[in-house]
Amino acid sequence: MVHKAEYIKSQESSISSILQGGYNHQLSREWQQERQLTKNMFIFPLFISDDPNEETEIPSLPNIKRFGINTVVPYVESLVKKGLRAVILFGVPLKEGVKDEVGTAADDPEGPVIQAIKILKKNFPNLFIMCDVCLCEYTSHGHCGILNEDGSLKRELSVQRIAAVAVNYAKAGADSVAPSDMMDGRIKDIKLGLMNCGLENKVLVMAYSAKFSGNLYGPFRDAAGSAPSHGDRKAYQLPPGGSGLARRALIRDMEEGSDAIIIKPSTFYLDIINDASKLCKDYPICAYHVSGEYAMLHAAAEKGIVDLKGIAYESHQGFLRAGARLIISYFTPEFLDWLEV
Repeated sequence: MVHKAEYIKSQESSISSILQGGYNHQLSREWQQERQLTKNMFIFPLFISDDPNEETEIPSLPNIKRFGINTVVPYVESLVKKGLRAVILFGVPLKEGVKDEVGTAADDPEGPVIQAIKILKKNFPNLFIMCDVCLCEYTSHGHCGILNEDGSLKRELSVQRIAAVAVNYAKAGADSVAPSDMMDGRIKDIKLGLMNCGLENKVLVMAYSAKFSGNLYGPFRDAAGSAPSHGDRKAYQLPPGGSGLARRALIRDMEEGSDAIIIKPSTFYLDIINDASKLCKDYPICAYHVSGEYAMLHAAAEKGIVDLKGIAYESHQGFLRAGARLIISYFTPEFLDWLEV
């Protein structure tokens, strides 16, 4: 029979393998996390329609609604009281005849986004207001820019239009503009536009630099009415297997003057988030937990496969572990309840 002292002595050479005491307690398990989830890293997507009194549930996005400017303030107020610090706005034009080939409604002064910026700023002066900048919700063809006759994108005119929309959001009071179109050169034009109107030092440009085409955007398109009427977006959104191309896109947007970077989607692209954390190490990196990812977790929870709170934590901690500092998430309201700070 081996005495305990003899056993311990025989194991001294491998004492570094004894790890479990370091995470035996709930608090010590939290200490093992290099970074912990906090309320201030969450950005909540808000869908704002041109029906001022709308408050409509999105069936494919559990617990998420589309709001009008008359209904959004009470909802946002309930979240601000829990610690909400930032939102990102998506406009949803529902009226007949509003959409056209150049997305005129995107920066209509009476449209949903500019009106929402103003009313949210008035009621919540300290709320950080981001605006997604794209044309797909507002164009009759549902693509993210202006098209040539053959249906391909006209880069120069698309970039000019997107930059104009971004500048008009900034003039209305947005704290950040987030171009999601993936057009080459749009960050440079947006920066120049902000400089021309004296807003370059007041508005953060957060570029969707690595946005991939794929199958995870369906619920968002239900909410925003942004599905293309023909074709797809594979010619300008990145191919899912294109990690090298993603790295080049990250470098492109940094060189054009982006202040922060978004990776979209997130769960299947943790390697890209990690690449970004190294290539863009001096920039805030944001993971976008997209609508399809959110809906998948809810579906799994409904079938009893996972615990919803547990899997939400696990997925979002994965983004931090990969290198993200910020998260755009439909789970934001839940995390405001779950997190203490």
